[in-house]
Amino acid sequence: MTSYRDAGVDIDAGNRTVELLGEVVKGTNTAEVLSELGAFGGLFAADNLGPGKVLVASTDGVGTKVELAARHGAWRGVGADLVNHCVDDILVQGARPLFFLDYIATASLVPEIVAEVVTGMAEACQAVGCALLGGETAEMPGVYMPGAVDIAGTIVGVAERDRLWPSTDDLAEGDLLVGLASRSPHTNGYSLIRLLLEDNEPTAEMLEWLLTPHMPYISEVDALTAAGVDILALAHITGGGLFENVPRVLPDNLAAQFELGSWDVPDHFRTLVGWGEVPDEESFRVWNMGVGLVVAVPAAQRSLVNELDLPIIGELVAATGDERVSLVGDWR
Repeated sequence: MTSYRDAGVDIDAGNRTVELLGEVVKGTNTAEVLSELGAFGGLFAADNLGPGKVLVASTDGVGTKVELAARHGAWRGVGADLVNHCVDDILVQGARPLFFLDYIATASLVPEIVAEVVTGMAEACQAVGCALLGGETAEMPGVYMPGAVDIAGTIVGVAERDRLWPSTDDLAEGDLLVGLASRSPHTNGYSLIRLLLEDNEPTAEMLEWLLTPHMPYISEVDALTAAGVDILALAHITGGGLFENVPRVLPDNLAAQFELGSWDVPDHFRTLVGWGEVPDEESFRVWNMGVGLVVAVPAAQRSLVNELDLPIIGELVAATGDERVSLVGDWR
């Protein structure tokens, strides 16, 4: 007799996984959650959203950082990585998270590993007031290599229609670009990092940094607005670094000029660059290089930004040709 387990899929392991996740997922429930774990779909009441609201959704993954995490058993961190990355993706449009859905795929299901990943997601969701509404765990032998795990997720948030970012009509030459620090490479550039680690041994401190989860910037953005900063645009520095992400929030007539040396590039990034003799443009295109979020503010608020002790790392200039981002100065 042939069973599903003979094909590499363990239904009992799937059921065990759901059992392990029950309480941790329930802990993220808000008053709007109407469904229980295990339902075919998650239910979220929209009664309180009100008029003038816009739903904002985003889907992303952790990429090859998950392989490094697997090597060192740092599963909980990549769960937080996934949520926080998605939180920032909708934050830059002015949205606050309502609920999150996850997807975990593997060759062979290990319930305890999935439980660790989802616990990391749940903790990150709780920290930002987001419900972990549901998800899917797929066991796919033959599609994934033995031991491989991939995770992805979708977040849905809500924003005020008249307070959406970026305010492109208000952006102008001379507006300031403020950098909010990252706390690691976050979730980007790990394919290059893993290549560099093949020939170089990281210190324990560097390895801990490499596995540090993505930074959620909700509190930092709230602090800026509470201090009177007029935020015109936010750019989440993910894959593509400064070069690819900042132009996404700019009108066609403007470009960003960054002053290298105006913020502290973490020593671990310097180590990675040195290991690979990575050129400047490649470094700032692959990694965040210490800046996880760029905030555009009016030039008139320079003194306020200085009072808040925030680094002004560049300004908006007139766009010339196809160049949308330029780096001047020296960071080394």
